[in-house]
Parts: sequence; C-alpha cells; structure tokens
Amino acid sequence: MCAHVTARRHPHDDAPDTEEAFRRLAALPAGRQHDQLRTDIVEAWLPMAERLAGRFRRRGESDEDLRQVAALGLVRAVDRYDPDRGHAFESYAVPTVTGEIKRHFRDHLWTVHVPRRVQELRNRVRFACQDLAGGVSDRLPGVAEIADHARLSEEEVRTGLQALGSFSPLSLDAGVRGAADGRLLADSLGAADPALETVVDREAVKPHLAALPERERAILYLRFFQDMTQSRIAEQFGISQMQVSRLISRSCRKVRTEVLREASARITPPGSR
Repeated sequence: MCAHVTARRHPHDDAPDTEEAFRRLAALPAGRQHDQLRTDIVEAWLPMAERLAGRFRRRGESDEDLRQVAALGLVRAVDRYDPDRGHAFESYAVPTVTGEIKRHFRDHLWTVHVPRRVQELRNRVRFACQDLAGGVSDRLPGVAEIADHARLSEEEVRTGLQALGSFSPLSLDAGVRGAADGRLLADSLGAADPALETVVDREAVKPHLAALPERERAILYLRFFQDMTQSRIAEQFGISQMQVSRLISRSCRKVRTEVLREASARITPPGSR
C-alpha cells in the first residue's frame, strides 16, 4: 500500500481507512501530487469495487467488463466525495458503484428496449423464482406461486417472465421447439421478396403493355414470363426468328419511350413546358 494511504482497516477487509487521505486530497490544488493521491485512494478501494462487481456475475456480462464498470463508479465516487459532510466514504461509494453497475445493465445489455417498470418486474420475478426453487435447479414455480411470493399480480408475473429472455436472445442456430425434423430457428425466418424492387417498374409499364397489339403482347409474355426462346416463339406464330427479335425490340422501345415521357411530364413544372 502506498504511504499516502494508511493501512488501518474498517471491519471489512477491503475497506481501507482513507479518511485522512481524502482530507489532504481536498486541500491539494490540481497537479501531480493531487493526481497521485487520488490514484492511491482509488487503488486502495478497488478490492471493494471488485467485490461489488462479483455480485452481478452470470448475468450476461463478462467479469472483466463488470470490474471495469465498478472501477469507473469508484472513480466517480472518489471525485464526488466530500469528507466535510461527515459521512464515511464507504457509505457513499457502495451505492455509487452499485448504481453504476445497474445502470450499465439497464442501458447496454438489454437486447430489446424494455421499459424500466418491466425491468423491475423481471428482477422481482427472477428473485422470487430463485427463492422458491430453494437450490433445486429443475424446480419451476407456477405463476400464482410467484405472484404470492413477490406480492405481484399474475399479469405482472407474466410480464416479468416474458422479460426474462431479453438479456440473452436465442441463436439462429437453435432448434425450433417441437419440430421433429431438426429445423433451426433461422429456417423459420422470412426474407425480403426480390420482386418488391420491381413493383414500381411493373406498375409503370402495365398500361403501356396493355396498349400494344395483341400479337406483340403475346410475344413479350412468352419471352419474358414463360422464358420461351425466340425460335420457339417464331414456330408458334409461324414467323421467322428475326421477325420475333424485331418485334420484341420495337415493343420494348415503344414501352420504354412512353414510360420515360410520362416520368418527365410528372417532374417538369407546368410553367417550364
């Protein structure tokens, strides 16, 4: 332990006596000596902060990240503590560090945005389940039992139970519950229809396709919707493949010209025509 911080301890092993160090820190001007004493105080209290972080293990966050968040809360407590108010630093630091950790969970680890009331219900339901399980891992208390123990309504319990899964989403590689064919969750997800990208274009050309002669419409349909070759279309209509090619090119050019003309008319101000 650095000489700036005395070795006398509080009843808790990780609570050093830094009362005099805090008074000297408050009297020091900003500078190297002030920063060094501040660092010594923080280091002296780090075991306490890490102990508090340990209370939140196995909740979806790594131990290292928890220690870092606890250390951040400790630094803020050191910077804001006023020894002249007559309260022990420990009584100020513990809620500050704990609050920092809880805020970290609330702001960063929920996979979906959950109102604070729902978060509170989740915690009360989780603690009630732990109490009722009594250390038996497969003990699953019912909704009414949880409601009675936690002094909540059954509807509130159901809300809390639904929120229990918000910390850890299912993997897309997880199996679908009740599926006997080994289907994965990813197999049940939908996908964007690529045809949606052509909806506007299809609607734009529809009236102009309808205005084409019947033979040209039939040829375009067989070529682009039935994927028929020009040679087969030529056989069906009793014309040459070259005639089919010219009809397709002429029809497409006509439709394209009409669509562009309409688009230009829509974006051109009336006064500039």
